[in-house]
Amino acid sequence: MTEKEKMLSGQPYKSFVQELVEERQHAKEVLFDFNALRPSEIEKRNEMIKKLLGKAGKEFFIEPPFRCDYGYNISIGENFYSNYNCTILDCAPVTIGDNCMFGPNVSLFTAGHPIQPEPRNAGIEFAYPITIGNNVWIGGGVIINPGITIGDNVVIGAGSVVTKDIPANVIAVGNPCRVLREID
Repeated sequence: MTEKEKMLSGQPYKSFVQELVEERQHAKEVLFDFNALRPSEIEKRNEMIKKLLGKAGKEFFIEPPFRCDYGYNISIGENFYSNYNCTILDCAPVTIGDNCMFGPNVSLFTAGHPIQPEPRNAGIEFAYPITIGNNVWIGGGVIINPGITIGDNVVIGAGSVVTKDIPANVIAVGNPCRVLREID
């Protein structure tokens, strides 16, 4: 099994093998150009990002700068909006539903590192998918950790750190993020 296959299947893997380094470099090159385009070049930006991402709806808007590891593991639904400085470490699939909005400085991290120093120092990583339902608003500065699922119709308050799954139809806030109340 290759390191990429291990990465995509949720097993520990070495992230600095040639294949993965080259794929990350490709994404960095595309994103360098994407982030350097003039603000008026929206159509050109959207075409670039559609080619990089695994799936993108017809209607979306990603404010530059945007960063990701690979791009091909990211799927965004219809009517997606991301404000400035979105970072998605997409070593595992990231699925974002329809009608989702991200505030500025939102970070989604599928990648993690072992707690023990020996494997961490040897370059071992792991990656677990992140799934975000439909009609979700993620406030500015939110961090979403590996393996998280956020249900439909959720609001995550600004500055929250999401360490556990969030059920549908709630407002959740804090560090660690907790359900504040249901949305009625």
